[in-house]
Amino acid sequence: MRTDRRFSAVLLAWLALAGGVQQDVRAATEAATAPPAPTSAEAAAGSPATEAVFRPEELDQMMAPLALYPDSLLAQVLMASTYPGDVADAVAWSKANPKASGDAAVRQVANQPWDPSVQSLVAFPAVLVTLGQDPAWVQRVGDAFLAQPNEVMDSVQRLRRQAKAAGNLESNEQQKVSVQSAAQGGATTVVEPSGGTTVVQAPPAEQTIIIESADPQVVYVPSYNPSVVYGTWPYPSYPPTYYPPPPGYYFGSALVAGLGFAAGVAVIDSVWGDCDWGGGDVDIDVNKYNNINSNRKIDASQRKWQHNAANRDGVPYRDRANREQYSQRLAGSEQRDALRGRDPARAAERQQAAQTRGERGDRAAGERGSRAAAERGDRAAGERAQSADRERARQTLGERGIDAPARSNREAQERARVAGREMRDQPQARPRAQAGAQPRQRTQNSAQARQQARQQYSGGQRTRDSAFADARQPSRSKASASRGELSRASASRPKMERSSRQVQRAAPSRGSRSMGGGGARGGRGGGRR
Repeated sequence: MRTDRRFSAVLLAWLALAGGVQQDVRAATEAATAPPAPTSAEAAAGSPATEAVFRPEELDQMMAPLALYPDSLLAQVLMASTYPGDVADAVAWSKANPKASGDAAVRQVANQPWDPSVQSLVAFPAVLVTLGQDPAWVQRVGDAFLAQPNEVMDSVQRLRRQAKAAGNLESNEQQKVSVQSAAQGGATTVVEPSGGTTVVQAPPAEQTIIIESADPQVVYVPSYNPSVVYGTWPYPSYPPTYYPPPPGYYFGSALVAGLGFAAGVAVIDSVWGDCDWGGGDVDIDVNKYNNINSNRKIDASQRKWQHNAANRDGVPYRDRANREQYSQRLAGSEQRDALRGRDPARAAERQQAAQTRGERGDRAAGERGSRAAAERGDRAAGERAQSADRERARQTLGERGIDAPARSNREAQERARVAGREMRDQPQARPRAQAGAQPRQRTQNSAQARQQARQQYSGGQRTRDSAFADARQPSRSKASASRGELSRASASRPKMERSSRQVQRAAPSRGSRSMGGGGARGGRGGGRR
């Protein structure tokens, strides 16, 4: 009995030990076969709070003209691109002041209502020349950096590795290129079910390429053709854009070989940002920032860049997360104004000025609208009065039997065509039409008008028939009186006598011959018996 109990205890211990070994093997196997843990960029891209606005090929396309800038200058450009309106103003200012550069230029724009990151770019006219060629591209870069900062940093490193592999990214007199080794992946030991073990080595992380100025106090702005400096472009559907520099900014011979550099700009405090490749953001040198922005100093704890939505000037955000974050202010957020370098007094003045402009615009618009409405009302009333007058005039003309004027040019043209056809078809109607075309005058109650009518009819060339028309020509009067007597006498005689008897015509008398054409006619008429 004691032996059986001892055997059972040994058996149970052996089974427990075997079960524990199998669990360890299963756990190690699952750990080895599981997919690798996502990087910080992958975790940010896969999280629901981060919206993938741009694909990797799109990011490489837009970052190609900037990826080979020195790290500190690239950080300034990324921060400033989130304020595209201020960048456009800085470009205009730099064009108007072509000789301004360095820290002196930044101090000249200290009173401009731009973000400090934008003010720092006026120290580099060559950078503003490039950014000013495509404002839409600048806004896209800023939107990408706000929505996908880790992906933007990864894109810059991919492009730098391509340029280095193509032999176009090396240290020289203007820049210092270094490679920062990444931490090696740890080894994982896997225990197989058969009892053996397998060591799985995780792949090493990709290296980080750092670009710095050869002289810390002199910055050289590079210029290059992305289609050449990166070698064979891996995305034919998304080719990079080349923004050529204007003449005089770069060495022309260097561009053929790869990179060209503008004249070095001596700066001490203008460049106060730097890329944080591991964190996907921008670090701030507080001392340099406060030295160059004496009117917008920040606290020493403000060592990470934060976007200031107040300087966005109403430009909409592309992704939903930033729209929700910057469209409304949280309670107590006004306490961070000092850390962001904002002056409450200047912000109040800017807001009041904007409100004053809006009130002036609204008042002016209201006045213009009132005047326009009054003018429209007066014009409508005048048109209605004129229409009523015309209608009464038409009725009056219709009552007096006069055709009313045409209502439109088309009706007048139609009447003219009809009248023209009638005059062609009836020539005798022309005098009547001409007489009817003259305006009629109302002469019923005007003695002067009647007198003029009498003179007009009495002085006409055509004289009306009257009893005294032939008083001055007796022979003509006699001929007119005896006209038809001979015909009547001939008709009363028998037919045979009329046919056999010849009609004799008496010769005209001497007196009648002396009376002219009218007397001769009268003599011929009077000689018929």
